[in-house]
Amino acid sequence: MGKVVFISLVVAALAALLGERIVNFRKMTLASRELLQNHLPNCVALKNMDYGSEDITILGNGLAFISTGLKYPGLPSSDVPGKIFSLDMEDPRMKPVELRMPRNFDLESFNPHGISVFTDPKDDAIYLFVVNHPQHKSQVELFQYVEDDHSLLHLKTIKHDLLHSVNDIVAVGVDSFYATNDHYFTHELLKGLLEPFLSQPWGNVVFYSPKEVKVVSEGYYFANGINISPDKRHIYVVDLFDHNVHLLERKEDNGLVTVKAVAVGSLCDNVEVEPKTGDLWLGCHPNAWKLLMSDAKDPPGSEVIKIQNIHSDQPVVSQVYADDGQVLLGSSVAATYGGKLLIGTVFHKALCCDLK
Repeated sequence: MGKVVFISLVVAALAALLGERIVNFRKMTLASRELLQNHLPNCVALKNMDYGSEDITILGNGLAFISTGLKYPGLPSSDVPGKIFSLDMEDPRMKPVELRMPRNFDLESFNPHGISVFTDPKDDAIYLFVVNHPQHKSQVELFQYVEDDHSLLHLKTIKHDLLHSVNDIVAVGVDSFYATNDHYFTHELLKGLLEPFLSQPWGNVVFYSPKEVKVVSEGYYFANGINISPDKRHIYVVDLFDHNVHLLERKEDNGLVTVKAVAVGSLCDNVEVEPKTGDLWLGCHPNAWKLLMSDAKDPPGSEVIKIQNIHSDQPVVSQVYADDGQVLLGSSVAATYGGKLLIGTVFHKALCCDLK
């Protein structure tokens, strides 16, 4: 009789723990949130963006780079290998062009995630850093952009034990960068089941250079997008599950010191920085529970949030675009140029809208 009581108590305790964890995870994913439409004028879908546009970054001359074809565990994807596109924002046709890749590069396993561009001030050479997940592993590909024939020259592949679950990257030199690790574990079952169940702040930020690799910031529930301020003195890190953006100060040794965190009220993904104003633009998931459930009858929506004056005592957080999934599914990035806004998604299409 005693054994039966003991087993019953253990089962009851485990059931209660499981229930509490599910409630907590639903809270983190904003599972109960419903979205009101807040559309922008003249939104059109970009051509050739049929398999997502997870990350977008735009140079000062209007040249945009777009990563497509991400295959992320637990989310919809296609069997088409990943690709990198360029888009001339000065061209009224707004037609993305696929960049040719070198023949010796493994295109079949190319699974691009976050991207970053660095322009070498010495010779204006453009270097493209791409987070790549072949066989769902993590590595960084370094390319040089060849403008004359719209191609990428592969320079090297960067791997390191500290770069074990890379989500996004921001380049700070021709071969140095900061990167976010969104998970602690590398095994897919542990990443996909145990970590969401435990919901602990085990994500981090890593600095990489050929001479030094180190963890420079920790304590994120899901370290996602990362970018740098126009003056290069601060780093911005998005914590998706904690619904905020962290402002960190760079030190001479490339270490980072937390200044503050700004609440955004959504599960934001990538962050882009407007070079003239310093405004932050974020592609966000207003309800990540719907994103994970992938129910066609109740689709995940999209949201774009802007943060102005983030370094001040009173940053201004505003919603620029919102859709309940009828037009755009799973927005992951927002980038602006010349009065236009590009909105990319994890696995859906990409939009170009006029800003009001």
